[in-house]
Amino acid sequence: MSVIRRPAVAGQFYPGESQGLRRQVEAYLAGAASAPKNGGRPPKAIIAPHAGYVYSGPIAGTAYAYLAAAGPAVRRVILLGPSHWAHIPGLAASSAEAFATPLGVVPIDRPAQDRVLALGQVRIADEAHVREHCLEVQLPFLQVIFDDFTVVPLAVGAARPDQVAEVIEKLWGGEETVIVISSDLSHYQDYRTAVALDRATSEAIEALRPLTEGQACGRQAINGLLQLARQRGLTAQTVDLRNSGDTAGPRDRVVGYGAYIFHEPAGLEA
Repeated sequence: MSVIRRPAVAGQFYPGESQGLRRQVEAYLAGAASAPKNGGRPPKAIIAPHAGYVYSGPIAGTAYAYLAAAGPAVRRVILLGPSHWAHIPGLAASSAEAFATPLGVVPIDRPAQDRVLALGQVRIADEAHVREHCLEVQLPFLQVIFDDFTVVPLAVGAARPDQVAEVIEKLWGGEETVIVISSDLSHYQDYRTAVALDRATSEAIEALRPLTEGQACGRQAINGLLQLARQRGLTAQTVDLRNSGDTAGPRDRVVGYGAYIFHEPAGLEA
């Protein structure tokens, strides 16, 4: 019998009913803060936030509006984000065969996952996935923009950038594969401070400079992508930058959200 990882935050972070969830995701995509550029050339990787949709959904929608340009070519999504609930060394894969949301079931690409399980920094650790929201909240966006795909979900714990970069490199593939990093930015600053901090973080990401503690909760995953981006000659672009004070929360204690896209050098997408 198939083992399916059931939703942990449906009805909390996002709507628990399929039709309402689809409508909300489609509205975020349609309301993207900026329009895809680069002649419609799809990004190889994105960074998208992972808070409750009422707070971060509009910013995530911008990132996914760009990723949607990848269209039917995409068959596999490498999904990385921080482990909020379990302290783990390295990166945690799941023993499940699929992850479920109210929009349906997304199979795990077991052959791809097995390739990275052969690396010393990756192991099966279901405790890192049972309650984790940061990967789950990305799935409905992916289910709306892609018709048929598999996922390799990896929760990132105490891992060095080179360890994360090695994992992503192992799964890089061609146009059939995209990378999604799940991360919020600054946490619980006043609005003005958060704007300044998150602008500096965005400048670092665009320059492919490593992030430091406090800049992003998913910095371990981001730093792994940035290391590989430097090696492969990718370019990074900020396409949306807001915080909870801009969307649905008060301005005395906000969380920052950014949407970023990464392109391979022209002609090297295949």
